[in-house]
Amino acid sequence: MKTNIGLPAKAREQTAAILSKLLADEHVLYVKTRNFHWNVTGPHFSALHALFEEQYNALAETIDEIAERIRALGEYAPGSMKEFSKLARLKEASGGALADTKMLAALLADHEAIIRQLRADLTVTGDKLGDEGTTDFLTSLMESHEKTAWMLRATLGG
Repeated sequence: MKTNIGLPAKAREQTAAILSKLLADEHVLYVKTRNFHWNVTGPHFSALHALFEEQYNALAETIDEIAERIRALGEYAPGSMKEFSKLARLKEASGGALADTKMLAALLADHEAIIRQLRADLTVTGDKLGDEGTTDFLTSLMESHEKTAWMLRATLGG
């Protein structure tokens, strides 16, 4: 059945393309956070292990919400690692030994990169495409990433 939600097909397609890249970035961040949850060591293990778990669980919900927003626009969400790898702007982190402060700094950098991208995407979805629903959705995601970035920054002590 044809999607008739007051947005032209071209605007829905462009918004879905923006959301698909965001979905891929969120997947990379999810996997990185989960990786760090598994591999963190040191005197702050317990606290960081729990913090990373809380964060990857929140990212899992975000991922689902983004995919569902794409579907609400009448488009199909990417759903394979191959697609995510092609679309993602964030870089993966390999497993293994990494200092806990480097893990925190890497996650902070990724959350801040997503925040900056969301600010740019908000301009496009709102001003150019007239999609206030997605603009509101992205604003909420940006606020969530800002809070997570603040917590990571505070944990790093800066």
